[in-house]
Amino acid sequence: MLRREHQSFRTVLAANKVVRLAGAHDAMGAALAEQAGFQGVWASSLEMSAARCLPDASVMTMTEYLEGASNMQKALSIPVVADCDTGYGNNLNVAHMVHEYEAAGITAVCMEDKLFPKMNSFAGGAQTLLSTEAFASKVETAKNAQRDPDFFVIARTEALISGLSVEEALERCHAYADAGADAVLIHSKAKVNDQVLEFLRAWNGHRPVVVVPTTYPEWHVDDAAAAGVSVVIYANQGLRATVSALRDTFKTILTLGETTSLESRIASVTEVFELQNLDDWQKLEV
Repeated sequence: MLRREHQSFRTVLAANKVVRLAGAHDAMGAALAEQAGFQGVWASSLEMSAARCLPDASVMTMTEYLEGASNMQKALSIPVVADCDTGYGNNLNVAHMVHEYEAAGITAVCMEDKLFPKMNSFAGGAQTLLSTEAFASKVETAKNAQRDPDFFVIARTEALISGLSVEEALERCHAYADAGADAVLIHSKAKVNDQVLEFLRAWNGHRPVVVVPTTYPEWHVDDAAAAGVSVVIYANQGLRATVSALRDTFKTILTLGETTSLESRIASVTEVFELQNLDDWQKLEV
């Protein structure tokens, strides 16, 4: 199949108690996530910027991120959720972002409440937040800009990342939900999930909650769902696995001077052809 029809993220969320998203930076990684059984793909700004050896610090443009997310969605029958950082600027940029992502077939986007330009949440240094009122206005702008009622906007608070309290995170997320957000994302870089659990106990199902358990990886998806989580994003494990695999493969080739020992551990060329849907393309030849 040269171009695949896909479900909207809203449809997938409604059909599952908990949705798991795998982070990806290109269409091949996204296709492998779908093959593994993930219900959606997170078009990660960290992964896409890292794939170009650039920092995740609003260096790349919306157009570059959009191209990456669009390429992923074309290859999938599951939905892409696009990591859109701060919305790429002010309210005008947010409205433009929604129009462009919708036109590209992306059915869900996520924005965070940091100042533009932003810095990755796990990097050192200050993580300055936009005011609650200003970010709520961005959310409202995004919802007013959408044309398809199925389009889904996730509002992500970085309150815990910036050292603020769970109470502040709750106040922000309630404001974002009141502004029209379809879900909220509570982000933390703590080594344990205590603050996230405190947030969930107080949230009481006001909107679906998204989590990203990068720094507390032992939290089982079933336990997260039981605590009230609707979406779990494994945001960068694929990228990190790629770094390790390529480093090991290239070192082995240089050390041994041949590739025999690798062949049983790496994909065959036939498997690559399958990911490319080569058979379907060859049927077009006269």
